[in-house]
Amino acid sequence: MYLFVFRIIFHIFTLFPQKKKTTFVASFGDNVLYTVKELEKQIDNEQIVILKTSQCKVNFTDDPNRMVIGFENRNVIHWFRSIYHLATSSKIIVDNYFGFLAVTPFKTNVVCIQLWHAAGAIKQFGLKDPSIQHRSPRAIERFRQVYDRFDYVVVGCDKMATIFQQSFDISDDRILRTGIPRTDFFFDSLAQNEAEHSLTSIYPVMNEKKVILYAPTFRDHELNVSALQLDIEKMYTELKDEFVLFLRLHPAVKVDLTNLYPGFVFDVSAYHNVNHLLVVTDILITDYSSIPFEFSLLDKPMVFFAYDLEEYTQSRGFWEKYEELAPGPIVYNTNELITVLKNEQFHMEQIRTFAQQWNEYSTGRASEQLVKNIYQEVERSY
Repeated sequence: MYLFVFRIIFHIFTLFPQKKKTTFVASFGDNVLYTVKELEKQIDNEQIVILKTSQCKVNFTDDPNRMVIGFENRNVIHWFRSIYHLATSSKIIVDNYFGFLAVTPFKTNVVCIQLWHAAGAIKQFGLKDPSIQHRSPRAIERFRQVYDRFDYVVVGCDKMATIFQQSFDISDDRILRTGIPRTDFFFDSLAQNEAEHSLTSIYPVMNEKKVILYAPTFRDHELNVSALQLDIEKMYTELKDEFVLFLRLHPAVKVDLTNLYPGFVFDVSAYHNVNHLLVVTDILITDYSSIPFEFSLLDKPMVFFAYDLEEYTQSRGFWEKYEELAPGPIVYNTNELITVLKNEQFHMEQIRTFAQQWNEYSTGRASEQLVKNIYQEVERSY
């Protein structure tokens, strides 16, 4: 019903004149922000509209020339305005899978670009997601309609280009090898220093101890989970003199440990910019998240806490054998993790190789190259 109504309203608004306008749809926001800033540098008189979902934590309103609209169907006026801009723009740039794209046949001169929200992929998604076999043929067709809407998909490496071709069933000529916009941050020493200074003012304990960031991926069964598989009590006992533990968890995971382990555990889940957190992190602990692809650019150690590897492999699937893909030691319980941390059993050469493979086009000018391609080279092909 939602898509049916969306389709009707969209078709009505396509009767309105098209404008020199780019509309972004932001779910994660970081790549969108870097692209918007570069667009404002390179292109004059381009109207910029940002449709921001409730999930997006990025603040886009520091520039009066941008129009930011809450893309929520609970606010009917914002919803209608959002569809109007989608129907009257010459460029549509999105950073996630959005089901409404299945019912928005854009005009032939419109360019729709998928920025995505990850520099790489460990687990399978799209048409390669193992769970898709349980979906109806109608649902699968709707997925394909969304993927067919992408004229171009932005990547940071050839490995990711291959993954997108398989996941979205698209050809190689629809791949833009310009790099991932938000990775420009990792080549900007001034921006990194500012981020570090800002976080240090919030958490001055970082001046005295090393920072461990625990950033696990979200699991479908973890709605309102109140406990972690990580034994925080044991980590506190063994590591509190040398480390602090930052927790970057999904909003659905409700764990409050701050008062139990003062000066050791800090919940940074609500912090708006994960890249800033990566800069101040000394050691990353994750599992199947996409965070390692960007963190590897910092040439710092990481450990993979894959306590449910067998189960996760069966339910989600990986692009490569996990033991070969993960650029660091894999541990299955807290005792193994503590041993690795204390003995510094990290795989730094493997991390450097990993960084080169997954960030070959992300070399500090990704935003600049992307905007040039979208507004110059891509336009010439239409």
